[in-house]
Amino acid sequence: MQYSKQHQSRRKFPLIDLKRTTLESQEIGRQIAPSSRSKDLENQISDAIDEKIVENNKKIPKRNYIGASSIGEECSRKIQYRFMNYPSDPEREFTAKTLRIFQFGHEIEDYAAKWLRDAEFDLKTEDKFGKQFGFAIAEDQIKGHIDGVILSGPVPIGYPALWENKSANDRKFKEFVKHGVAKTNKVYATQIALYQAYMDLTENDCLFTVVNKNTSEVYYELVPFDKKLAQEASDKAVDILTSIKANDILPRIAQSRDFFLCKFCEYQDSCWGEEPK
Repeated sequence: MQYSKQHQSRRKFPLIDLKRTTLESQEIGRQIAPSSRSKDLENQISDAIDEKIVENNKKIPKRNYIGASSIGEECSRKIQYRFMNYPSDPEREFTAKTLRIFQFGHEIEDYAAKWLRDAEFDLKTEDKFGKQFGFAIAEDQIKGHIDGVILSGPVPIGYPALWENKSANDRKFKEFVKHGVAKTNKVYATQIALYQAYMDLTENDCLFTVVNKNTSEVYYELVPFDKKLAQEASDKAVDILTSIKANDILPRIAQSRDFFLCKFCEYQDSCWGEEPK
């Protein structure tokens, strides 16, 4: 009986008028729902930020050299166009969203470097003048800038060792885990080989790291020096420079603009001789 009284006392609350509460909630919802005017202002904010991101990117001076990060591209004509500062097709220029993705990649690299240093790896990313380590050959027409070099650490991987870091979405990250960099991304593999060759870091494996942008997992791979790949890439870069000096445009990579690499190329219209739409 005692339990019954206590149980009854707990039920002594005023009854709620559900109909009235529902109507009041609907009214509040109408008051706080975004109006067409506020939505317009929100769109203006988004447009203003995106436009500034694109504008600032266009102010960055174009490269006047072939970068080690691009020599691994399959299409030599695309590399040639970049070196010659051909304008991208207007509808294929980098969007603000893409530029933000690039920026996040740079920020992630800083975190990855910190994690290595916190684990007592002696990682150097800049010289005494605060400049990124790199190399330049062929009268400065071929250059590369490395993410860093590891001088020592708690794990006996062989030092000094090149460090190269990338970030990837979950799908691409899993490909790196399953297949490794050589099979997953030839551009990255070529970049690593060239860095090892021209930074005189061929004796020890490169520590290649990839940060998963979806889960924050990190993939670690020790990449041995690929002399053949480095030589092929160097010869390819020299051939591109030679063709430019001779005023020759290199052949297209495909017979049709519908080829999958051409579909996503920023020079598709220029390459196939059509005026941008």
